[in-house]
Amino acid sequence: MSMLRKIWLVHIGVWLIFLMLLPVARADTGHVDVLRVDGVINPVVASYVERGITTAEHDGARAVVIEMNTPGGLDSSMRDIISRIINSEIPVIVYVYPSGSRAASAGAFIMQAAHVAAMAPNTSMGSAHPVLMGGNQPGQTQAPPPDEAMVEKVTNDAVSYIKGLADRRGRNVQWAERMVRESVNATERESLQLNAIDLVADDLPTLLQQADGKQVRLATGTVKMQTANARIDRVDMNAIEKFLHIISDPNIAYILMFIGINGLIYELANPGAILPGVVGGLSLLLAFFSLGTLPVNYAGIALIVFAFILFLAEIKIQSHGVLLGGGVLSMTLGSMIMMNIAGPFFSIPWTTIAGAVGGTTLFFIFAVGKAAAALRRRAVTGREGLIGSTGEARTDVNPEGTVFLQGERWTAIAEDGDIPKGSKVRVVGLDGLKLIVRKS
Repeated sequence: MSMLRKIWLVHIGVWLIFLMLLPVARADTGHVDVLRVDGVINPVVASYVERGITTAEHDGARAVVIEMNTPGGLDSSMRDIISRIINSEIPVIVYVYPSGSRAASAGAFIMQAAHVAAMAPNTSMGSAHPVLMGGNQPGQTQAPPPDEAMVEKVTNDAVSYIKGLADRRGRNVQWAERMVRESVNATERESLQLNAIDLVADDLPTLLQQADGKQVRLATGTVKMQTANARIDRVDMNAIEKFLHIISDPNIAYILMFIGINGLIYELANPGAILPGVVGGLSLLLAFFSLGTLPVNYAGIALIVFAFILFLAEIKIQSHGVLLGGGVLSMTLGSMIMMNIAGPFFSIPWTTIAGAVGGTTLFFIFAVGKAAAALRRRAVTGREGLIGSTGEARTDVNPEGTVFLQGERWTAIAEDGDIPKGSKVRVVGLDGLKLIVRKS
């Protein structure tokens, strides 16, 4: 084969390889990372969103989509999420999805912070008035009126914050203010007409097609979105984040706290049980984490702890129910005021409180009380079982002699004077293998 022909074949081979790879190159349209926020906005969700955006920045995603369905949440966690969105190096799309979802309260603020705000059909957004500390507690029909000056300050702060976000993204500032001051809501079509959002899309692929080509303002400058036909990569919560998100529910935190305290106290009342102590310790540690993510009133926690102290005192002192009743009252009041914010997702229902207080009371009366009584009961076997038992002197005990006790003869020493033969004696102590007895 001539040299010219070899060169020609190599040339043809290179072009064939190029033609084979060309469709692959054309098909590579990049990818977007999709996060899912479903439930209350809390520190766990804020950490998850921050991790998801950072991951998307590092792996070269064209954009981040946050699918959202939330009734609201904590102001501090909401601001953490908004800060991360504003400082993102890639576009962030917040998408209220699927149908039937909502972006209420904190969710409405996050929507206004998004580079692109979108909603699916049959979704809603609004009700962004700030919830103040306090409010109705379980069993109360009317909460004490809040301080008007404080309400005005908090509301004005929230208004200025959401107006700044809406203005930054070129959305309806007046409507954003009404969502805070008047707690108004709007459907996806109304929100689009009001310029409170940018897009209405039936599903995620449609959203990416509609968002393609939009100019958005990032922290690093203005960019043109390229999301059409992008591959969708989901970045879900990992196992630890899912678990921590579940236990961040106030009802679960409340139950974990009761399990933890009950387990530790049972272990103290009945040393060596081991399992109650291990379960109690783990439950209490998880409860501490959960309570740390919630707006907790520490006066309520203190009342609950004080109730357990009263229960223990009742077992030790035997006040005929006075301390027990005080403990039940203290525990009930503490449970009622434990959460520091009024709201459906930060409240503990009466059924949970009644079950926890009633179950704990019965637990102390029967389980812990029985264990403590068993510890106080005099031993009936072994050396300790001899103390307090009675027998008969078979010889004069002066000061030493022989007594008959529990079917056996024992050498005994009289504690206070001579004891004649045939007298009844009572064991008051031990000296090695000799009994110390007293005339009975």
